[in-house]
Amino acid sequence: MAWFDPRARLLIAGQAPGTRVHLSGQPFTDVSGDRLRGWLGLDAAAFYDRTRVAILPMAFCYPGRNAGGGDLPPPPLCAATWRAQVLATLPKLRMTVLLGGAAIRWHLGQRAVDPAVRGWQDHAPRIWPLPHPSWRTTGWQVANPWFARDVLPALRAAVAKVMDDDPA
Repeated sequence: MAWFDPRARLLIAGQAPGTRVHLSGQPFTDVSGDRLRGWLGLDAAAFYDRTRVAILPMAFCYPGRNAGGGDLPPPPLCAATWRAQVLATLPKLRMTVLLGGAAIRWHLGQRAVDPAVRGWQDHAPRIWPLPHPSWRTTGWQVANPWFARDVLPALRAAVAKVMDDDPA
């Protein structure tokens, strides 16, 4: 679900609302949201301040479940139809956090998540490609300790700067 205001400076480009988020009516009200706020160094009040943080998934709607019971990925047609138009209404954006494959593909044109995340310095401080903060990322983080050691401190510092600076 979309969550934004034209004054926002930080864009969170997620995938699509999952079941729990769909039912809550508020983005990232799940374990992945807790993990994401930790990665960003933001408490819930700052994270949900629409005047500073825009949350635009690659699909506004809940895409449903697959045969195995997992959430379906965002349909590419959604972003193709409206994403550029919505982004044009956010003139004060100074930083974009890309969560997972669909967001990385749309914003960077890269197919694979891992090389995009490994190349984070090629895009920072304006764009930050990250894995999706779901439970599936736990094993990836264990196998890639450089993410917590190198990326997350730099990400938190960049987020703090964007959140603290006067947007005028």
